Amino acid sequence: MKKVAKFHKVSYEQFSSSFDGKDVHEMYDAICLPKRATAQSAGYDFFLPFDLELAPNETKLIPTGIRVEMLANWVLQLYPRSGLGFKFRLQLNNTVGIIDADYFYSDNEGHIFAKITNDSNENKTISLKAHDGFMQGIFMEYGIVEDDDATGVRNGGFGSTSK
Repeated sequence: MKKVAKFHKVSYEQFSSSFDGKDVHEMYDAICLPKRATAQSAGYDFFLPFDLELAPNETKLIPTGIRVEMLANWVLQLYPRSGLGFKFRLQLNNTVGIIDADYFYSDNEGHIFAKITNDSNENKTISLKAHDGFMQGIFMEYGIVEDDDATGVRNGGFGSTSK
């Protein structure tokens, strides 16, 4: 199997900036890098850095503390973990997250965030614990068209390539 990427933690400064100056050293130290559950798993599970409760129709932003360095012409696609989506209708707000290879070099260190919503029809609060897997990432190679002329350079996260 071709190895195309490596996960890293973002710096403490980058991670803590998402928590309004709170001391999050213990949380930061406990961040788990994404990993596959089995040798045949396609997806790398991302783990929550903190306990999370989502009331019905509630949305929360999750700073994962993770960044990914990958080869050119590869993308990391992010999906909810199958069980959470199937059992609880936990949804990623952008449906599928797309992490481009050049995001790693952004001013925010390529910090991967997830925005999730409890879209449950059962009116139940979803409770997840720190270190529970909540999202999975799958690496995919992609191609470009013959007359592609993109020369722009990314610097930022959500929506940064349309500026």
